[in-house]
Amino acid sequence: MLGRAAPGVCTQVVAVVNHQQNRNMATLKAISIRLKSVKNIQKITQSMKMVSAAKYTRAERDLKAARPYGEGAVQFYERAEVAVPEDEPKQLYVAMTSDRGLCGAVHTGVSKVIRNRLGEPGAENIKVICVGDKSRGILQRLYGKHIIGVCNEIGRLPPTFLDAAKITGAILNSGYEFGSGKIVYNKFKSVVSYEQSDLPLFSQKAVESAPKLATYDSLDADVIQSYMEFSLCSMLFYALKEGACSEQSSRMTAMDNASKNAGEMIDKLTLTFNRTRQAVITRELIEIISGAAALD
Repeated sequence: MLGRAAPGVCTQVVAVVNHQQNRNMATLKAISIRLKSVKNIQKITQSMKMVSAAKYTRAERDLKAARPYGEGAVQFYERAEVAVPEDEPKQLYVAMTSDRGLCGAVHTGVSKVIRNRLGEPGAENIKVICVGDKSRGILQRLYGKHIIGVCNEIGRLPPTFLDAAKITGAILNSGYEFGSGKIVYNKFKSVVSYEQSDLPLFSQKAVESAPKLATYDSLDADVIQSYMEFSLCSMLFYALKEGACSEQSSRMTAMDNASKNAGEMIDKLTLTFNRTRQAVITRELIEIISGAAALD
């Protein structure tokens, strides 16, 4: 009776052993596939870091040449003591972002500033123009009714004065008559830090009523209008350069952190793979020794 039962018991034992081996092989295969995937991701992040480092060097060099454009326009408003008109409550906010991501909280910070302002009283008099798809994607869900324009194809190439001129034309041709406003952008501080800042926007009426406008000679309505258009374009150009430099430095830092995290994950997966493989080999050796001992 025992002799007849033995083959069935042996068959069950062999089936259990084969099931364990197949399960271990499946685990090793899954770990191997994931390990290869993480290594490929690490190669991509390292390449993106190198590309961002090269672009950052150029963006920082271009930013030094663009700073007089924005600072000069702001100094004119400060010296002329241009103030926000009380009888024109309409405001315009310009969100300076880009179309590209994987750069930390660069776009989120600008959108958060505008989102907080739209959550305050008097937000019904505020309209927004989004420069870049990232700010539009963040603001459109809750504050889509405030957005009157979107400028795309920003961030793929280094910004130029022509890009700023196109944005200026979109603002002037939007048909929205505003009394004041702000250009919200990321101001570059160092390779690892930036902060959200803003540049003032004023209407031509506010500039004409400035108390110290007489400091500048030969200013008629046409000259003021021409300068307003040029100063708006200059500030947008400056904000684009500041944003591009902040974006590249942030992307370089983000890709460096991603590469380090991928390296740590590779080490953990390699250790898990080796332990699992060693456990499979040890189990197989035990089975071979046990079978040899049973035959003896």
